[in-house]
Amino acid sequence: MATSLVDINAEIKKHEEQLAALRKQASDFRNQELIGIIDDIRKKIAEYGLTAADLKLSSRGPKTRAVKSTAPAKYRGPNGETWSGGRGRKPGWVMEALASGKSISDFEIN
Repeated sequence: MATSLVDINAEIKKHEEQLAALRKQASDFRNQELIGIIDDIRKKIAEYGLTAADLKLSSRGPKTRAVKSTAPAKYRGPNGETWSGGRGRKPGWVMEALASGKSISDFEIN
């Protein structure tokens, strides 16, 4: 058993070095295993003539859909722009109109 703080710190350092070595060894084993697994998968793909579409894979990453506002327009700008008045940043034309002294109610759609 350690008899001083120096001894304890030395033990900790020794165990941390052992842990780092074991983590590296595990990583190396995993990488070697992956080489074999990837080779097997490639053989199966070739054997069965599978495509990325068959596997539901895409080179562009996961598909995401843009969320489009479904709220009806409440305001119409001077050039026909519309805005629902929802949360978030106001459109540029609204900011310009407010800065020039106009009221948001001037642009309400009746």
